[in-house]
Amino acid sequence: FASYTWPIAVMFTIPFGLTGAVLGHVMMDRDLTILSLFGLFGLSGIVINNSIVLLSFYKEFRAQGMEPKAAVVEAACQRLRAVLLTSMTTIAGLTPILFEESLQAQFLIPMAISIVFGLALGTLLILFVVPSMVLMLENLTAILTGKKRST
Repeated sequence: FASYTWPIAVMFTIPFGLTGAVLGHVMMDRDLTILSLFGLFGLSGIVINNSIVLLSFYKEFRAQGMEPKAAVVEAACQRLRAVLLTSMTTIAGLTPILFEESLQAQFLIPMAISIVFGLALGTLLILFVVPSMVLMLENLTAILTGKKRST
């Protein structure tokens, strides 16, 4: 990204997934275990990947000369399908584990809860919050450098 602000913007999305994972454990009445934490690590990678996909398209559109608001809308529209499909296929693949009752599955259920619920909430928040955060970063950069603010 060639700056410090964009990686921070990408890492800022990790708590979105963590919030969903914790809420999932509460809703399913499960304790957080060490396998839940392993699920959080995997979840963080997926959430970061979704953010990078969105931000890289935004940066590409900005390099082509688009205004910040138009670039963020276009990036979100073009990458919506990719982000949703990544999340939905992962959630669909892990959902059977959530409802498995065998003894072996009891060890994997906390990890599946972390990923499924964290990804569900994280994806929704990424699609709405990241574009807003990008525009705020652009405005902050414009204010600090003395350039005209975008609206």
